Amino acid sequence: VDQNCHNTNTNTMAKVNTAPIKWAQRSDSLYITIALPDVKDESINLENQTLKFKGKSEGKDYEVDIVFFKSVDAEGSTYKVLPRSVQMHVMKASKKDGDDDEEEEFWPRLLKDKALEKNQVKVDWDRYVDEDEEEEGFDTSALEGGMGMGGMGGMGDMMGGMGGMGGMGGMDMEALMKQMGGMGAGDMGGDGPDSDDEDDDELPDLEES
Repeated sequence: VDQNCHNTNTNTMAKVNTAPIKWAQRSDSLYITIALPDVKDESINLENQTLKFKGKSEGKDYEVDIVFFKSVDAEGSTYKVLPRSVQMHVMKASKKDGDDDEEEEFWPRLLKDKALEKNQVKVDWDRYVDEDEEEEGFDTSALEGGMGMGGMGGMGDMMGGMGGMGGMGGMDMEALMKQMGGMGAGDMGGDGPDSDDEDDDELPDLEES
């Protein structure tokens, strides 16, 4: 009986959950977020028609196995594992020569399977723009050093405040750098140039004592 219980527990632990997806688009690309924190042991396989992801988050196994609405350019796409999510900048496949279909640019949905999209995919309203209002591409600063496997998550936080623990701090430091004309020596010590100047005045006293 004990062994049967053990097998049942093992089967329960082995359950793989479907990871939640958020997405937004521009005429030439997609921005896909797998909304899982602290992803480990990730496996990401992006092909021109499909995206497959497996990984662990908070001790649970998750996966994504989707077919895109239309083809993408896998080789031109990047991803990065950040502290609160896995983010991908996926390039849409270029139009074929002689293709006059004006509807090629903006997709009506992310997935080929409309029913699956309703259950698994949500719009990333933070990055959403209407097709008629598109002015520029995505801010991909958080994906610098893309294809990284997440070992330097702190850098991800610094680059643009993507919602990680250090995101706002990174933005504040960037603003300070601009205020001080690129002098980064005192950025960690205060909230602005004035407090940095005060710190500098105190340094000689500390050295004398």
